[in-house]
Amino acid sequence: MLETGDIARFAKVGHDASDGRCVGRAHLSNGTRKGQGNTKNGNQSLAWACIEAAHFAVRDNPRIKRDDPRQCARTNAAIGIKTVAHKLARACFYILRDPVTFEVNNAFA
Repeated sequence: MLETGDIARFAKVGHDASDGRCVGRAHLSNGTRKGQGNTKNGNQSLAWACIEAAHFAVRDNPRIKRDDPRQCARTNAAIGIKTVAHKLARACFYILRDPVTFEVNNAFA
C-alpha cells in the first residue's frame, strides 16, 4: 500500500500491475514488437514486494500451491512465480480501490 501510493492515479487494474513490473513489456505497433529492452519501467520496490508476496503465497496457501506447479510445468519456475505475483497485484488493486477483503477463490479461479 505504501509503495503504490494513491490508487486513484491508476485508471485500470493493468496500469497498477504494470507499475509493479508484473506484466510483459512488449508493445505492438502495426504488428511489430517495440520496446523489448525497456525492463526498468515501473516501481522496483513494488516489483520486489509482489515477487516476495508470491513466494510466500505459494509456500503457505494450498489453493495457490496447487495452481503453481501446473504453470511451472508449462513454462518455468520464474514465470510461474511471476504469474502468481500478477494475480496478487490485481487483487491488491481491487482491495485498495474498493475496500473489500481478499478472497483466494476470486483471485485464483
